[in-house]
Amino acid sequence: MGLVRTIFLFKDVMKSNTTALKTSGFNTLIIFNIGILNNGDIKYYSRTPGSKDVLVASNGAYVGGDALVEKVRSFKTGDTGVNRVEISMNAENVRSLMADPGPKPNTPLYRNFVALKRAWSLDAVNNDDEEIYDMPSTVVFAKMLGEIGYKYTTAPYERKEFWAAVKNEVNKGLQEPLLDRVYLQCYDGGAPNVPGEWQTTLGMKVVPHLWVTNNAKPREGVTSAEAKARFHSWIQKSDLAGGGYWDDYDIEDTKSSYIAYGNVLVSLFP
Repeated sequence: MGLVRTIFLFKDVMKSNTTALKTSGFNTLIIFNIGILNNGDIKYYSRTPGSKDVLVASNGAYVGGDALVEKVRSFKTGDTGVNRVEISMNAENVRSLMADPGPKPNTPLYRNFVALKRAWSLDAVNNDDEEIYDMPSTVVFAKMLGEIGYKYTTAPYERKEFWAAVKNEVNKGLQEPLLDRVYLQCYDGGAPNVPGEWQTTLGMKVVPHLWVTNNAKPREGVTSAEAKARFHSWIQKSDLAGGGYWDDYDIEDTKSSYIAYGNVLVSLFP
C-alpha cells in the first residue's frame, strides 16, 4: 500500500470540484464540518455561501438525502485515485453522550453512525478536537466507532502527550490499530510543529498537513512549490506516513491548481 495523500474538504461537497479531487493524486478525502448534536443526531455543516446545513442521521436512520449519498459514494468509484473517505468532527457533545446514554449499540448516536457509514460508505472518523481534550470520553467514543467498523484518526496541532496517551489507550490490546493515522497540523497554531518530534512522542508515523494558498490567512498559506520544499525538508529527517493539505475550498477560491498540489504529494509520497 502506498503512502497517504490527503486533503480536507472544507467546501460543501455538493459544490466542490469532484473530478479534480478524484484525479489529482489524493487517495484520502476528509469531509470537514460534521457535528454531533446533544441528542445524538449528526449534522453536516456546509460553511459554503449559498449552501445549507443538512441533518444527515437521526433516530438511527440516514436522513441526508440521495444527492449527498451519490456524491460522497462517487469519490471512491469510477475514474478515481481515492480509496478512503473520512468525516471530521470536533468533540462537541461527545463527553456528555458517552456518559449518558453511553456507547451501547441501542443508543441513538451509535445507530446514527452505523446509518451514516452505510449510506456514505465511510472508512474512518477524524477527531479534530482543539478545545475539550477529555481523555476518557475520547477513548470510549473511539472504541465505539471501531466496533461499528470505522478506523479512527486525529488532527492535532498541540498537546503531544495527550494525543500519545489517546493513541496508546485506543490501540491497547489490538492486533491492528484502530487509531491508524495522525494528520498533523503544521500551519497556523501548529506552524512550529516538527513531524519527527511528534513521531517520537506518539510512537507512530504522522501525516503532516500544510495550508494551501488562501485569502483567510494568506501568510499561513503555501504555494505548491513551497509545499514541496517543506515536505522535502521533513522527509530528509524522518520517514513519514504521507502528506496532505488544508483545504479544497481555498484551492478553488484562489483558483489554484489541484493537480499542482497533488503532484507534489505523488512525487514525494508515492
